[in-house]
Amino acid sequence: MIDELNIQEKDAVLDIKNLSVAYSKGKYAVTNVSAQVKRNKVTAIMGPSGCGKSTILRAINKMHDLYPNIETEGQVFLNGVDTSSMSTIMLRRKIGMVFQRPNPFPTMSISDNVIAGYKLNGIKLKKFEREEIVKKSLQDVTLWEEVKDSLNKKGTFLSGGQQQRLCIARALAFQPDVILLDEPTSALDPVATKKIEELLIALKEHYTILLVTHNMSQAARISDYSMFMYLGELVEYGKSKEMFINPKDKRTDEYLTGKFS
Repeated sequence: MIDELNIQEKDAVLDIKNLSVAYSKGKYAVTNVSAQVKRNKVTAIMGPSGCGKSTILRAINKMHDLYPNIETEGQVFLNGVDTSSMSTIMLRRKIGMVFQRPNPFPTMSISDNVIAGYKLNGIKLKKFEREEIVKKSLQDVTLWEEVKDSLNKKGTFLSGGQQQRLCIARALAFQPDVILLDEPTSALDPVATKKIEELLIALKEHYTILLVTHNMSQAARISDYSMFMYLGELVEYGKSKEMFINPKDKRTDEYLTGKFS
C-alpha cells in the first residue's frame, strides 16, 4: 500500500481507485492502480516503455471508451465526482489532453484551433467571446505576442514548439481543472522543450498537471510529485525531490540510477 503522501481529500483533484485496464481479455496493461493527484501541482508518471503510463492518461480521459474490446475497471473521481457518471463531452471539458506530437488541426487557422472544442461541441460564441478566449488561451501559453498578427494563418504554419503550445492553448480554452500531457516534449528540440517546461511550471498556479515522461531529468526539474510505474503496477508515488534522492523501492532506485534491466 502506497501511503506516504497522505494527501487530504480537499487537496486531491483526481482520485484514482483500483484502476485496471486490459487491451485484451485477461491481459492487463495497468493493474490495480490507486493514487490521489494533488491540486495545482505537476505530477510526473515515469517508467520504462510499455509499463502503462499512457494507458493511465487515456483511462482518465475516457479515450478507451472508443474501443469496445478494452476493459476498464476501477473508478476515477474528479473533485469528488465519479467520472463514470459524467458525459464524455463534459469530462473532456474539465480534463484537457495534449499528445506526444503537436497535432493542430491542419485545415484550421490558429484562432480556430484554439476554440476547436467549442466548434466541435456545437457551442456558439459571440465574436467578442471568441476573441477573448483566443487571446487569453494564447497568452496563457506565452504564444500571443508571437502569433497575434497571424491568427488567420493555419496552425501548421508554426514551428514544432509553437504548435505544441497551440495544442496546450486548445486544451486550456475550456479552463479545465486538469491537463494531461503524454510526453509533450519528446518531439521537440532542447530550446522548445525548455519553453514548454517553463510554461508547465507557470500553469500549475491555475491548473493541475499530470505529465507522462521518459525523461527523468525533466521529471526532476519540473514535477512536484512522481509516480514510478513498472509492468502495469504503481511501484512508488511520492514527492519528486524525496524519490530522486531516496527512493523507497529497489526497482525505483535501479530505474533512476540506470541499473534497471
